[in-house]
Amino acid sequence: MFEFVCDKFANYKSAFSKLFARTCKLNFGVPIACLKFGLEHNNNPAERYNGKLDDRLKIIRGGFGSFEGAENFMNLQRVLHNFVNPHQELKDKTPAEMAEITLPLKRNKLLNLIRFLTKSRR
Repeated sequence: MFEFVCDKFANYKSAFSKLFARTCKLNFGVPIACLKFGLEHNNNPAERYNGKLDDRLKIIRGGFGSFEGAENFMNLQRVLHNFVNPHQELKDKTPAEMAEITLPLKRNKLLNLIRFLTKSRR
């Protein structure tokens, strides 16, 4: 059985009840910094990632225009998160670098990633 863990934001509980109550368990009311309290789960990384997405979405006032536009945006965010932006908790490495995925990206990671992908598709 899947378990969802969330803080005390009431909308999570009502949405969970409508969508997942029959098939999953909800661990409701877990503090955001719960590792500090000795609890098993910690949602700081998820909250940080959601905050970054929220900041980006505020800039896009007109919306995506289509489902495909939203999907493309989320794919780009995932690529930036995993291959371009270093993470402080990973000692200023990207998740791809920590997973030992070696690509010749060097200093300008985004531009070199685009160049690398266009070469591989030819």
